[in-house]
Amino acid sequence: MSDLSSIESDFLKKVSEIIEENISNEKFGVSELANEMAMSRSNLLRKIKKLTNLSVSQFIRQVRLRHAMEMLKNDSLSTSEVAYRVGFSSVSYFIKCFREFYGYPPGEAVKQEESVEESQQTTTPDKKSRNILITVISILALIAVLYLILKPSPEVKPKQEKSIAVLPFQNDSNDSSNVYIINGLMESLLNKLQKIEGLRVISRTSVEKYRNNPKTSAEIAKELNVAYFVEGSGQKIGDQIMLNIQLIEATNDKHLWAEQYNREAKDIFNLQKELAINIVDKIEVLITPEEKERLNEQSTKNLLAYDFFLKGLDLMQKGNKEGFEEAINYFNRAIDEDPNYARAYASISMSYYFLDLFQADKKHLNQISHYADKAFLLDAKLPQALIAKALSYNIKGEKDIAITYLEKALEYKPNSALVINFLSDYYANQKPNTEKYLQYALKGMQLDINAQDSISTSFMYLHLSNAFIQSGFTNEAETYINQSLLYKSDNIFSQYVKAYILYAKNKDLNQTRELLVSTLKKDTSRLDVLQEVGKIYCYQRDYKTAYAYYKRFIDAREKYKLDIFAYENVRIALVLDKMGFKEEATKYLEAFRAYSESSESIYKNLSLSMYYAYKDDAEKAIKHLELFSEQDDYHIWTVLFLDIDPLIDNMKDEAEFQKILDKLKSKFWKRHKRLRKSLDKKGLLHQ
Repeated sequence: MSDLSSIESDFLKKVSEIIEENISNEKFGVSELANEMAMSRSNLLRKIKKLTNLSVSQFIRQVRLRHAMEMLKNDSLSTSEVAYRVGFSSVSYFIKCFREFYGYPPGEAVKQEESVEESQQTTTPDKKSRNILITVISILALIAVLYLILKPSPEVKPKQEKSIAVLPFQNDSNDSSNVYIINGLMESLLNKLQKIEGLRVISRTSVEKYRNNPKTSAEIAKELNVAYFVEGSGQKIGDQIMLNIQLIEATNDKHLWAEQYNREAKDIFNLQKELAINIVDKIEVLITPEEKERLNEQSTKNLLAYDFFLKGLDLMQKGNKEGFEEAINYFNRAIDEDPNYARAYASISMSYYFLDLFQADKKHLNQISHYADKAFLLDAKLPQALIAKALSYNIKGEKDIAITYLEKALEYKPNSALVINFLSDYYANQKPNTEKYLQYALKGMQLDINAQDSISTSFMYLHLSNAFIQSGFTNEAETYINQSLLYKSDNIFSQYVKAYILYAKNKDLNQTRELLVSTLKKDTSRLDVLQEVGKIYCYQRDYKTAYAYYKRFIDAREKYKLDIFAYENVRIALVLDKMGFKEEATKYLEAFRAYSESSESIYKNLSLSMYYAYKDDAEKAIKHLELFSEQDDYHIWTVLFLDIDPLIDNMKDEAEFQKILDKLKSKFWKRHKRLRKSLDKKGLLHQ
């Protein structure tokens, strides 16, 4: 442990020395420090946070302030001279930071130091005085202890953090076509407030449910755990935007500030910045010069382009085919007005991606790549551009390249729930890896949950639960799936994952079936749940009922030309065969063989084993199962369902099969034990 402390101390010393070397450079920030340390930005953020419980920018600021104190004590420099020499471009901001850190302004630094020295000199008693002083202190301490024991404890009110929710803005106009501009003002205000480190901002989806909601401010404040609300309403009439804004202290419904803005539409960018600055000023949040610069950042300066982009974003968020197609039209019009609008290009790429996702016939591969490339060339650090690049490679099957862009997006935006959820999903579904899945799911939970919207939070808990169950952590999985459903009770994914978690816990297939059927009834269009129900009936050898569910599934898949759940074709083939549809069964079986042979997944040999087992070729089935048993990172469902799957009925009694099955189970639980020890050591299994 002493060696580790020495390493940590040396690391912090080196970081401090580099900051000292660049102390007068006001532009020296997180990115520059990361480059000097030859570390990625995200790794530097994590290490500094772990060792000091400070963000990197806070750590840099403290080094600057300590250096300033030494200069103020030892040099005959003015406050403004010191401020500039330690890298503060604003003297007033330096004074605010100094006062917050030391408790008094820079002008009193020498006086405070002299006061401390005098105090130390006058309070050095001789031995007799010291004994008297010790006796008096002991008596006073005893009285204080008795007082604390006997007196009633007052209610201690902790200092409330700076946190805010921007409630949905209301459209005051009868013209519903103006809603997008009012929503856009709300979203831009959110984006700007989120750039301020000292302020926790609740995101849009968490507050959207309070639109036209009768709950009181105090009730909403308790649910969202915030200190302040912003309420707004407005309308756009011709070229004029009229906006009414109120800032409310949430717990007591006290109105702190209200303003009515009447601006020309061309002044919308200045209005957005002014709103953010006014709000943070009223709730006394410190804004650094760097943050002020970020408030000035604008993805486009073209008003008409921005107007088209907002319309597209509003349509894209509907999440359906028509919405994506209409959104693309508006994003293109935005680009016509501003050919350098990186976020518009990224949004087009992502819209095309979601149009092609799950489609057997990928019609938009060229557009996905073209617009992602354009966004990336214009702004290589824009998270949306990096996500678009990742998706463009993912849909072409180049998954290893896709992951590099997602990891880069996380490096630039380490607290992005969106990026972490993409990474979690990637290792859960695109390139299965249970340990990496758990790694990113845990990373998601290290974010400030209260700063995320309820949907993102529900999916973060879902990913964490699913990652835990895949590695055999049943109790942890159940805890987190319940948390997921607490944040979003109608999360269908969470509902059916919970059904399987309970199966891992009690091995009750009837309960699993009933829970899945109940989940499907809540949304009969969910093809993922539909095939899960068919699978459970297949496991129970109820082929007639399994066929009823599988038939609905394959009809919908063919009707909409979807490329989904190809790995389920082998059980569909089995059920069709059992129901007498031999020719159709052969078609699905061969489709499964082609899928298995082209697979790059660790489950490739398991799939081929199932294929040959179904074909009653025990020799090849055993051979591929043996090859699969050399893998290390397979999930719990392999060991829970393999020996009850009707596909292996033809070789279930083979001694070699039982030997390999025992090997798979032994390897899985040994890895689980190692992982449990590692996670427990890091404190990640504590509830």
